[in-house]
Amino acid sequence: MLHGKTILITGASSGIGAAAARILAEAGANLMLAARREDRLKAVRDSLPNASNRIALFVGDVTDTGFSENSVKATLDAFGGLDGAFNNAGTIGEMGQVPDMSLETWNQVVATNLDSAFLAAKYQIPAMRARGGGSIVFTSSFVGHTIGFPGMAAYAAAKAGLIGLTQVLAVEHGPENIRVNALLPGGTRTAMAGDDPAFHEYISGLHALKRMAEPEEIARAAEFLLSDAASFVTGSAMLCDGGNSISKG
Repeated sequence: MLHGKTILITGASSGIGAAAARILAEAGANLMLAARREDRLKAVRDSLPNASNRIALFVGDVTDTGFSENSVKATLDAFGGLDGAFNNAGTIGEMGQVPDMSLETWNQVVATNLDSAFLAAKYQIPAMRARGGGSIVFTSSFVGHTIGFPGMAAYAAAKAGLIGLTQVLAVEHGPENIRVNALLPGGTRTAMAGDDPAFHEYISGLHALKRMAEPEEIARAAEFLLSDAASFVTGSAMLCDGGNSISKG
């Protein structure tokens, strides 16, 4: 259902974003892969040789005020339009309790996770409007929605804010056939989760499935929300958390 569609993915150089690139390329989509690390972006592109002519790269940082405008412009220049966006870039930032947290840390986490989403919508929505509709997916989190983890106040606040933004955008732009959803992954085996087996075991135990997700499992949920299979889904905070939110033991 995404064959020939053009999708912009941020945070595409690793983890869930890179997994989404592989899955959406297999589905026949044109992709603009955006991230800070050009070498890793090229590695993702080169891992999909059969789709290389349908993949373009945009190197930049989502916290830069011109990132969203310029990445959308690059997408339009490369493919002539924009049908969907997976706004996946994010950061946990330096953890710590609020009394000990610097304003710099707070601002950096909020800028990466929430301000970037505002700017993404600001420029992606007009491009989708010109296309007659589209789908925007933001990567939020169960943190700040169904659970609070000590030391993660900035992350929780930003990811919870994404859900509010999602709901308002969905109401404002539903009449234009633009769907907006938030995807809430559980613990996922990415670089952000580190490689400490004891930590992974602890995180696994928080889930009803008693394991962490692979990046591809979260990317499949994003594929659904981006596709016409989710044509009547908008304004949702879709949990893809392995039962984290309902598990107490």
